[in-house]
Amino acid sequence: MSVTPKEKPMSTSMRAMSPLAWGPPEVLAEVEVQRPEPGPTEVLVRVCAAGVNATDWKARSHGGLRLWDDPPILGHDVSGVVEAVGVGVTLYKPGDEVFGMPRFPRQAGAYAEYVAAPARQFARKPTSIDHVEAAALPLTGLTSWQALTETASLKPGQRVLVHGAAGGFGHVAVQIAKALGAHVIGTARSSKHPFLRKLGIDEVIDHTTVDFAEVLRELDVVLDPIGGDNSTRSLRVLRRGGVLVSLAGRDDVPAPAEAQARGISSGFTLVEPDYAGMLAIAELVHAGKLRPEIDAVFPLEQAAAAHRRGELGGNTGKIVLRIS
Repeated sequence: MSVTPKEKPMSTSMRAMSPLAWGPPEVLAEVEVQRPEPGPTEVLVRVCAAGVNATDWKARSHGGLRLWDDPPILGHDVSGVVEAVGVGVTLYKPGDEVFGMPRFPRQAGAYAEYVAAPARQFARKPTSIDHVEAAALPLTGLTSWQALTETASLKPGQRVLVHGAAGGFGHVAVQIAKALGAHVIGTARSSKHPFLRKLGIDEVIDHTTVDFAEVLRELDVVLDPIGGDNSTRSLRVLRRGGVLVSLAGRDDVPAPAEAQARGISSGFTLVEPDYAGMLAIAELVHAGKLRPEIDAVFPLEQAAAAHRRGELGGNTGKIVLRIS
């Protein structure tokens, strides 16, 4: 008589990376926590890869907006496989590959083996890219899409300046702006120019040798993830009626009086989970108009090294954690 072995039940715990305190990269430690369960309208996603963003290391450093669970688990960029669905979910089924930026700016917990979040904060992963590439897109892609199409109301033929054009955010913003029909200018050191030319950028300025504020004028839109004096000087290159979108933080928005005096719309925008935006990003990938560049891939347990790489700066494209 043959006996069919019972299927091993799924563990109720999972690995995750959590800051034991707010501080330098070394505070990140591997912990074992309860695996989340999907509630109504939610899906449980087995995370294959998680993107690393500046928001992650800024939060690790000082707690960010303090919208954290106990224990805090960093990360918002998720690409993975649906493991289970909650009550009322018809959009996905177990086995579907999805990617998204759930719950931002609240805790999504992407630096972990599983994430549970609303189903419509994910989209189907494009089949032309793998999970590492897909994990590089949600936060940067949605930030670019929302800033350009909604905040700036970008129109074909308009001139857009993207600061830090070769970085994790910048290289995605360049491709989306080009896909929307803009004339795109970027700032980046000269060693990054060949890479940006391959992306189809129209003009590149080496910010280490040239002051962009001295050579550019009458632009329609500026996307600035750097902030500080960079944002203030960006006002000088915009036309009246132009738009400066600050992505670095609320404190990096130039004085409203100065922007108003120049007839410029200026403000800080915070990205939001967006199903329609994720579908638009996926469509750009399908159409061959958007492809993420991967700077480095680290295993989950080396999240601290990934943060050190990001904080060092000078990366070309995105840093991603691979979760086995």
